[in-house]
Amino acid sequence: MMTGQKTRLMSEINVTPFVDVMLVLLVIFMVTAPMMSSGMKVEVPQTTHERMDIDSRGLVVSVDASRRIMINDYQLDASEIAERLPKILESMKGEEVYLKADRTLPYGFVMSVMASIREAGVEKIGMVTEPSAPDSQKR
Repeated sequence: MMTGQKTRLMSEINVTPFVDVMLVLLVIFMVTAPMMSSGMKVEVPQTTHERMDIDSRGLVVSVDASRRIMINDYQLDASEIAERLPKILESMKGEEVYLKADRTLPYGFVMSVMASIREAGVEKIGMVTEPSAPDSQKR
């Protein structure tokens, strides 16, 4: 049934469904992003030492404040270092190990981890530190 009025065509694109989908995706990414981070938090000591060249094939042994030890992304006990480290280094074809220990750890514990790394046959051990802030260097 014709009413006699002319219907006009809509010349604009309705973007409301697009905005809805984008907002849902944004919420999903905001919720899942913190879960995607791996590794552990290690606050390394600060030094005024200059940067050194690091071998990309080197292995990073991290020890956090709760004394958890990780080799790259794998957690293990301190007693397992001497046993597993040679096999890991052999597969990576690396010789250097970088020890990244939290600054709140007791000196004796860090030295025991270093001794375990030495027991594994590693001769080159580097200590990972963070460059100090420019303000603290002026003192």
